[in-house]
Amino acid sequence: MRVLVTAGPTREALDPVRYLSNRSSGKMGYALADAFARAGHQVLLVSGPSVLEVPEGVDFLPVETGLEMFEAVKRHLGRMDAALFAAAVADYRAAEISDRKIKKDGETLKLELVRNPDILGSARASFGFTGTLVGFAAETENLEHNAREKLRRKGCDLVIANDVSKPGIGFDSDRNEVLLVFPEHSEAMPEDEKHHLAPKIVREIERLAAERATH
Repeated sequence: MRVLVTAGPTREALDPVRYLSNRSSGKMGYALADAFARAGHQVLLVSGPSVLEVPEGVDFLPVETGLEMFEAVKRHLGRMDAALFAAAVADYRAAEISDRKIKKDGETLKLELVRNPDILGSARASFGFTGTLVGFAAETENLEHNAREKLRRKGCDLVIANDVSKPGIGFDSDRNEVLLVFPEHSEAMPEDEKHHLAPKIVREIERLAAERATH
């Protein structure tokens, strides 16, 4: 199976020294890319800035901004059998990037932000992807409800949701606790190391891909 995995944060420049970003480390996405490769699949990892080592046997495409990740996915998605969008892409970017360092001239600073393109939402609707589509939902409330809404709106086969308000799991942690939200049911996976959770998630996606292939 040919699999695309996105991982990590994006950096949206404000000026030559500052950027908008988030707390994603990329650990879950990298663990999934590694687990797919170990299971014998061909993997393309499209990653925002991260200090993690690229897993062995994985093709690697580094990007920085949400727009760069959008274009990379658009370019490669068509040849994939499955795609997992684990990256925490910034929802917004600066309307204008200053070519000089912004000076602290006043007590406040106003920034105009514009929305980044929705990569997961574009997979079916714009890119015409017909393979197994997996989204991620990092939530702080109404975990299952919000994940199921995302699954419905974006045509996913599975949404992997986690509550990032819980201490010790999720962003920048080695551990995670996830809820697998399928179209007809949900399944909780107890807290564990991300590299232990990843092979279990891979097996679920292999099952979904096999079911899709028979329909």
